[in-house]
Amino acid sequence: MNYEEIITKLKSLSDPIAVIGMARYGINPKNNLGISIYKLRNIAKEIGKDHDLALKLWGSGIHDARLLACFVDKPNLVTEKQMDLWASAFDSWDICDQACTSLFDLSPFSWKKVFEWAKSNEEFVKRGAFSLIAGLSVHDKESKDEMFEKFSPLILKHSVDERNYVKKAVNWALRNIGKRNIVLNKKMIKLAEEIYTIESKSARWIASDALRELKSEKIQTRLKKNNKKGNK
Repeated sequence: MNYEEIITKLKSLSDPIAVIGMARYGINPKNNLGISIYKLRNIAKEIGKDHDLALKLWGSGIHDARLLACFVDKPNLVTEKQMDLWASAFDSWDICDQACTSLFDLSPFSWKKVFEWAKSNEEFVKRGAFSLIAGLSVHDKESKDEMFEKFSPLILKHSVDERNYVKKAVNWALRNIGKRNIVLNKKMIKLAEEIYTIESKSARWIASDALRELKSEKIQTRLKKNNKKGNK
């Protein structure tokens, strides 16, 4: 499918009722056709990877087309300029998260952007920094623990940000690092306990929620099991 055919297909799948439902969960209804993420991923599979097409889809300004762009772009062709340009246009948590965990975290510039975007005052750009951490924690199988420990000062510093979409992403980043392996789990539990002592509603929420999952029997059992396999 070419660009025009894709846009026509997306518009044919428009669901105004779904848009209303998405808005209840904080998804921006502006230029939103209401197509489910599952349908968009299936369409992306039909299209295949295409960098130039992804740029055109993003340029359409259509919410659903931008999500699709995140799924069809080629991470190795993504530039720093593109990452910054797209991040500056983030206007909804789902766009931010899909761009950061389906595309940008696979880019060679991902680690650099974490530290750059964390300095931003823009809510969704800053969220993007921690969404990248969450994505890297799952998808980067090569980086050593020490690399992920470098994110600890950022998590600690920004745990006091009371903005909803930032604090949830900081929490997400903390939890995902702590689920990589047993060593990082212990270090993130310690970090969460430190964050809990901060006089901040956001910090207390981030820490308590993270501790609940990171200390859970389910996570502890899985990590210990993986640790035993790794030591064989």
